[in-house]
Amino acid sequence: MNQAQVLDEFRAAKALLEGHFILTSGLRSPMYLQCARVLMDPKRADRLCAALAAKVGAEVGEGIDLVVSPAMGGVVVGYEMGRQLGVPAIFVERVDGQFALRRGFEIPAGARCLMVEDVVTTGLSSRECIKVIEALGGRVVAGASLVDRSDGKADIGVPLVSLLRLDVPSYSPDNLPPELAAVPAIKPGSRGLK
Repeated sequence: MNQAQVLDEFRAAKALLEGHFILTSGLRSPMYLQCARVLMDPKRADRLCAALAAKVGAEVGEGIDLVVSPAMGGVVVGYEMGRQLGVPAIFVERVDGQFALRRGFEIPAGARCLMVEDVVTTGLSSRECIKVIEALGGRVVAGASLVDRSDGKADIGVPLVSLLRLDVPSYSPDNLPPELAAVPAIKPGSRGLK
């Protein structure tokens, strides 16, 4: 699946939004990719994650034991990637502001883990998730995401495989271009408004 086909999937799901958005990182952007809308269709999720799993296999190779994702955005894509790769999928979630494993999830010592996100912008959530995996004895072989909004600039500490790489501008709230400042800001992500 090429980048144009991935963008077509987002457009078809009405998940490629334009306006003034507050990202989870606090940065502002004129574009938002709502992965939850793309993944709500099981057939579309299957197509996208099958393509991502094939790309991970080609770039990372075999031998992934476990998929680990950060909640909330990574839960569905992580599950589907686990299904595609034929391995269990678990997630970390925030407890008092820090990622932790809950729900009886465990990471076997030495497990080769794939960290999976829906969207990577700055890489902060990915790095936090990777830190937990490594602290619990897992070995992160790579990261994967449907979308890399940094166009390869985000450093998560391991190779990042993405279906869609975009160079979407992000701005600090005090350094907005006039055309963006003129539009009311909304926060559509998992830690924002519904």
